Amino acid sequence: MSAILRAAHRRLADDGAAALSLRAVARDLGMVSSAMYRYVPSRDALLTLLIVEAYESLGDAVERAEGSIERNDLPGRFATICRAVRSWALAHPNQYALVYGSPVPGYAAPDDTIGPASRVPALLLAVLRDAQLAESGTLSESDDSAVRAALAPLRGGDALSTHDVSDDLLLRGLSAWTELFGVVSFEVFGQFTNVIAGSKRARTAFFEHQMRDAAARVRIT
Repeated sequence: MSAILRAAHRRLADDGAAALSLRAVARDLGMVSSAMYRYVPSRDALLTLLIVEAYESLGDAVERAEGSIERNDLPGRFATICRAVRSWALAHPNQYALVYGSPVPGYAAPDDTIGPASRVPALLLAVLRDAQLAESGTLSESDDSAVRAALAPLRGGDALSTHDVSDDLLLRGLSAWTELFGVVSFEVFGQFTNVIAGSKRARTAFFEHQMRDAAARVRIT
């Protein structure tokens, strides 16, 4: 299976996720395409394996980095999560594009991907929960019924364990998550060309500035 995944990674790099096929992977491995079905039943199953692998790799990297920071250093934990996401994305652009780029036409991610995909958001939410408890000792609820309705999908699942999380905290988490991955995606996909200077130092300085702003907005101080 590891050889199949390695060949699939090469195909992702060369052709993109939308063009991934079992036939092409089999050809690269010197196998007949029918033999592939003994290991992977469909292209979608292969995509799911690759997606889960990418999320787990990212989650491992971020959890390892965040775990090295003192628990009461909330700004340090937040900054470390952000830096680890960016570092992983820049080191693995094809895997990042698979999970955070354009959806693959005709593919619907199964529930198997939810847990792995939730690892980084769960870390962000944990830091925010600790920050809010340190700030006030209480978790406030929103009076806005439209906001509560908007958060319903998060309340309906258990991947993030949101049963004891306030609306305000979830909104902060969504803000931090979307800003982090928005900035990282702009960098990985080249949207900063002719906008932010292209040197490593300049891109890092801009990223650090944005993440400090994000931390302040979600009240991690």
